[in-house]
Amino acid sequence: MRQVYVNGDYLPETEARISVFDRGFLFADGVYEVTLVLDRKLVDFAGHMRRLRHSLGELDMAFALTNEKLLDIHRELIRRNDIEEGLVYLQVTRGAADRDFLFPADATPRTVVVFTQKKSLVDSPLAERGLHVITVEDLRWRRCDIKTVQLLYPSMAKMEAKSRGADDAWMVRDGFVTEGSSNNAYMVTLEGTVVTRDLSTDILRGITREAVLQCAQDLQLRIEERPFTVEEVENAAEAFSTSSSGLVSPVVRINERVVGKGTPGPMAARLRQLYLERSRASAI
Repeated sequence: MRQVYVNGDYLPETEARISVFDRGFLFADGVYEVTLVLDRKLVDFAGHMRRLRHSLGELDMAFALTNEKLLDIHRELIRRNDIEEGLVYLQVTRGAADRDFLFPADATPRTVVVFTQKKSLVDSPLAERGLHVITVEDLRWRRCDIKTVQLLYPSMAKMEAKSRGADDAWMVRDGFVTEGSSNNAYMVTLEGTVVTRDLSTDILRGITREAVLQCAQDLQLRIEERPFTVEEVENAAEAFSTSSSGLVSPVVRINERVVGKGTPGPMAARLRQLYLERSRASAI
C-alpha cells in the first residue's frame, strides 16, 4: 500500500488524516508543488523549492521545514513507494482553525502532506501523437504566479476539453493565450522563433518552462517572451506545452484548426529529448 507523509508521520494512505477545520479544505488556503521523478531521482528540486517559498511568501504563510528536510521526505517516499518514474506532490496549508475569512493568528502548525504517484511519463502516447487543445476564456483570479491549491477552474477547463473530444485546454484572456490548464503554452513561428508568454501574475512561473527555455537558448533558437493570439498559434509551424508531468508535449490541433502539418514537430521533439537528457544528468 502507498505510504504518504502527513505532519511528521509516514502512514499508509488509508490512515492519513487532516482536520475538518484545515484551511486548505475550507478556503483553498494552501500551496503545492509537483516534482518529476526520473530514475528514482528528483528533477529541478531546487527550482520547485524556490517557487514554493515564493508562493508561501506571497500568502504571508510562515513555514518551518527546511529545503533539506523536504528533500529527505521526498527521497524517503520515493524509497518506500519504489518510484522509478513518476511524481511527488507536496502541499502546505495554513493549518487548522475555526472558520473565519481572516488569517488566524492561532492556527495549528502548517499542514504538510506529501505523496507519490507512480506514472510512466517519458514513454507517452500523447507525446507521440500530439495533443488536441481547445481554448477557453481565462476566468481565474489574477495571481496565477502563486501556485495555490484552488484548481477548480482549471479542472472545469479540462472537463470541457474532455467533453469536446480534446486532450487539454489553453486559457485565453483579452484575445491572448495565457497558459494551459496545468502547463505553460508555446508556439513556433514559421521563421522558427519559439514564443511563450512573458512572466507576470497572469501565469505560473513554470519550473519546466525555465529549463526548456534554457535548452532552447543553448540550441541557439530564437526566443520571444510575449503574449500571442489564438490566431497566431493556429497558423504557427508548431505548438507545444511544458509541465512536470507532461515534460514537453507537442500540440497538433487548436480547436478545429490543424497546427503545422498536424503531427508533432521537430523542434518540440528536440527540446523534449534535450530536456530529458539534462534532467536525468542533473536530478538529485
